[in-house]
Amino acid sequence: MEVKLQKWGNSQGIRIPNSILKTLNIKVNDFLEIFQEENRIVISKSNKRKISLKDRFERYSGDNLAKDFVWDENVGKEIW
Repeated sequence: MEVKLQKWGNSQGIRIPNSILKTLNIKVNDFLEIFQEENRIVISKSNKRKISLKDRFERYSGDNLAKDFVWDENVGKEIW
């Protein structure tokens, strides 16, 4: 499949067909890895996993940590 490199603001970009994205289960805001392999550009889905808010708080070791915080039930799309 041939695509055209186009100018987007101060950068350049290509559009990836939706059929390819669906096949590879790539969605908007997913992290991708891009690297050069000889004369090719290789793009793959990153193995980087999403870190939940609870995990971030458990790893936090700063001075400003609330002592009375409660992890209630999910009410939206947050990840606990």
